[in-house]
Amino acid sequence: MHHIVGLIGDPVAHSRSPAMHNAAFTHLGIDAHYETWRTPAAELSVRVQALRDPAYLGANITLPHKTAVIPLLDELEPEAAQIGAVNTIFKRADGALVGANTDAPALLDALREEGDFTPAGQSVMVLGASGAARAAVYALINADAAQLIVVNRTLERAEELLVDVIETLTDYHDAPFDDRTLPRLTALALDGPDVGDTLAACSLLINATSLGWHNDETPLPDPPIAPGALVYDMVYRPTRLLHDASARGARTLDGLGMLIRQGALAFTRWVGRPAPLDVMRAALKDA
Repeated sequence: MHHIVGLIGDPVAHSRSPAMHNAAFTHLGIDAHYETWRTPAAELSVRVQALRDPAYLGANITLPHKTAVIPLLDELEPEAAQIGAVNTIFKRADGALVGANTDAPALLDALREEGDFTPAGQSVMVLGASGAARAAVYALINADAAQLIVVNRTLERAEELLVDVIETLTDYHDAPFDDRTLPRLTALALDGPDVGDTLAACSLLINATSLGWHNDETPLPDPPIAPGALVYDMVYRPTRLLHDASARGARTLDGLGMLIRQGALAFTRWVGRPAPLDVMRAALKDA
């Protein structure tokens, strides 16, 4: 049987995931292909239900559905349950739809392997309050960051994200966070007076918003980042944020490595085989 996988989100036209996954399917001789499915919120339930057809192996989930998709699934992997966001759906042998989150491990691996950055003991600012931001917050808490600041245009959403992640982690563990100490947690409004001084004291800035797909877009113009600090943009292209940060002497890294890593983890869940990372990386660069 020919199998299908796809990306569920809105928008999805910019995605390079089809190039990456289709190259991997071809390389391994797997009879499957990867599509993009633009899915407005009103159509999300129908789209997820369609995955129950035997032809579908699963899907990736992107903005704005990483949290909204959870009630439509049969089960969550433990990490996805703790994060409260899903970026991958795969099927068990009995056909059950299982939600996973491969964003968190992919982010940490990209920071360590490409950015030469270990979050333990560091002060980190995360821009955004999306599902991707939730994964980043979860990953940084578990990597023992010392201070974590979530900045969003709407302060209430940043506050809600932090409260929700902490409550979810507390509910999940008998002893909160395996008895580890939480980082100092702060929520700020993007246009607030404290953002600049707070960022200047951070060693890592992560953009978890979608701002950056167009040349002039940026969540934070001319960010007052300290020279030598790392700016990580989940958008996998050169962005104005990275350009502005580099001009201030910061180190910069885009989201291509995270995209490859999260894609590889998803691929293995769909087909039960290791993903050909070099093939996927080459396909992304060609795309």
